[in-house]
Amino acid sequence: MAGRGDPPEGTPEGLPGGEDEYRSVVFDESFVRAARLQEFSAAERMGEHAQAVRSRPTWEGRSGSRQALMLVLLILLAFGTAVYLGVRNPYQPPLDQRAEPLTTTTVPLAPQGVVPGGTPASLFAHSPVAEYRTGAAGINLPLATRTPHFSESQVVAALGIAKDYLVASSLDPQVLAGQTTRPPRLLVDPDQQEQFDRSVESPQDDGRHAISGWLVSFDPHQAVLADPGIRVQGTLHFAEVNADLLDVTADHTFTYAVRPVTSGTGPAPQASLFTVHRELHFRFDREDLQMHRAELLTSTVQAGPQSCDADPTGALRPLLAGERAADRSHQAVTDPYATGRPATSPLCGVLAPSAQPSV
Repeated sequence: MAGRGDPPEGTPEGLPGGEDEYRSVVFDESFVRAARLQEFSAAERMGEHAQAVRSRPTWEGRSGSRQALMLVLLILLAFGTAVYLGVRNPYQPPLDQRAEPLTTTTVPLAPQGVVPGGTPASLFAHSPVAEYRTGAAGINLPLATRTPHFSESQVVAALGIAKDYLVASSLDPQVLAGQTTRPPRLLVDPDQQEQFDRSVESPQDDGRHAISGWLVSFDPHQAVLADPGIRVQGTLHFAEVNADLLDVTADHTFTYAVRPVTSGTGPAPQASLFTVHRELHFRFDREDLQMHRAELLTSTVQAGPQSCDADPTGALRPLLAGERAADRSHQAVTDPYATGRPATSPLCGVLAPSAQPSV
């Protein structure tokens, strides 16, 4: 017998509303919890809610928030670990890598006879510098190649800084005249600038504070350049010390035409040649290369003609044309044009006759 709500013959087969149509749809508990919309209850619908349903937080949203939180925590953990390992790394370079003081040696070279005089052109033409180049053109850079820990460009930079220092300290007219020391000072490692300044202001014969170790400067009351064309010849060599340091060694001879300081409008006095042989040992770390500066390790200078009793720590005081030094024949003969020899440090040497002009 049919129920109260059913047709007399029962529910027609295959029509909508049949029980079989929704048999595959099961609204279990997990389905209900996963629903993004939730219907308000009858009591809630009687209130002031304008909508019949409300949104529910989804599992995906909660999962995404948790993943973002975990990612932030992992980043913070990695950063803290890196900082900790950086602080505890036993292979970090020492914090204090100050440049060592420059060690200087200056040797006057006394002539055996009277200092030859003449015009600058004649003196240059009849001396060992006849074929030398003039000025910075005489400071040639060697072929630069990479080292195990320094690139070719870094080697080129070190050689360029060394050349710039030689030009600033040996060829700058104002530096030679004693008017300024700024050009070479700007190229000195900041750790050595106090030593540089003390050498300029109060030179001492202590192997550390001779101005002649840093630059070439003539006593402005004694001699001036007679010709701006300074003759130069020498070599530059580079070598890697370790993974952090690069060395450059400069070995050059500078020949100047000088004359006495005069006043008035009379004829210019004869010129004479003054020769300075400089051997400088430079050292560079990577910061020096970036900042275009150098650390000077050693400086050996042989200069003449000078008197052996001349002060080797201050400005140079050449013996000029027609002057002579006291007899120093017992001293070792030294040729300032000879390069590549071991550096010696006698108190005074004898200027080789072959180093003087044959006029």
